[in-house]
Amino acid sequence: MSINGSSPNGSKPIQLNVLGNPIEECSIDPVTGFFRNGDCSTSPDDIGSHTVCAQVTREFLEFSKATGNDLSTPNPQFGFPGLQPGDFWCVCAPRWKEALNANCACPVRLESTHIGALNFVDLSELQLHAIKD
Repeated sequence: MSINGSSPNGSKPIQLNVLGNPIEECSIDPVTGFFRNGDCSTSPDDIGSHTVCAQVTREFLEFSKATGNDLSTPNPQFGFPGLQPGDFWCVCAPRWKEALNANCACPVRLESTHIGALNFVDLSELQLHAIKD
């Protein structure tokens, strides 16, 4: 499965979301994404697949911390403010799937979730947790 669409002018490929459209912004406050550009774009360098745009919940943050990825504690040396429930963040697709299996999955924004997440999670699972606008 290709993670990118065609660029109309032949420059940088367009990153697609799970709906097959150009990916939309996830969050700029706090700024998220593997590239810290506000969206869940990815590349082969993104080993963790930070592709699911999730609105984190207290339950998800506690689950993530308990399983080795503390997203709630600030880490100033990396410019990381720590997440609060309600924040949007590009989470690793495998971690979101683990949370789903543990009944701790948080809501997701499909328009901002990269198509690469489908390598780890079924679209139907994401749709069940989709934020309804």
